Amino acid sequence: MDVKSRHHLRSDAVREIREALADQLGVDLEADSFEKVELEDADWEVVLVDGEPLVCYFAGDPFLTVKGANRHPPEKRTVTVDAGAVQFVSDGADAMRPGIVAADESIAEGDLVVVDEESHGKVLAVGRALTDGADMLGEEGRVVESLHHVGDDLFELTV
Repeated sequence: MDVKSRHHLRSDAVREIREALADQLGVDLEADSFEKVELEDADWEVVLVDGEPLVCYFAGDPFLTVKGANRHPPEKRTVTVDAGAVQFVSDGADAMRPGIVAADESIAEGDLVVVDEESHGKVLAVGRALTDGADMLGEEGRVVESLHHVGDDLFELTV
């Protein structure tokens, strides 16, 4: 992917990102530099945090990327899948109820969430909740729409 534009963020934009991540995920994102990168042929904008693509705007909302969530583990808005779901979620599949072993009950339908795996706690994907966190465990149905996952173009991005 080619870079369309790249610029350092103003302090108010950095504050907005930091406050959103603290509120949504319980993450305190301290860094020396924040650069917004717009890419050719991509629907998302990435924020390089100390040179690493750790934040992305999903439908206008700043949120951690998979790399960002693995570097700064979220305390909130997490959905945990079992070992049987890891391969599917890592390949970009939506998270399904039978594979969910835990979900933050404060998640509301439509929230951005991180999907991690139960064995090591590694984040596999970022998605949008299709139901409330309290309703995510069960026998059937999609509960998280995958927006970004391990191995996709955003995960592999080097700028």
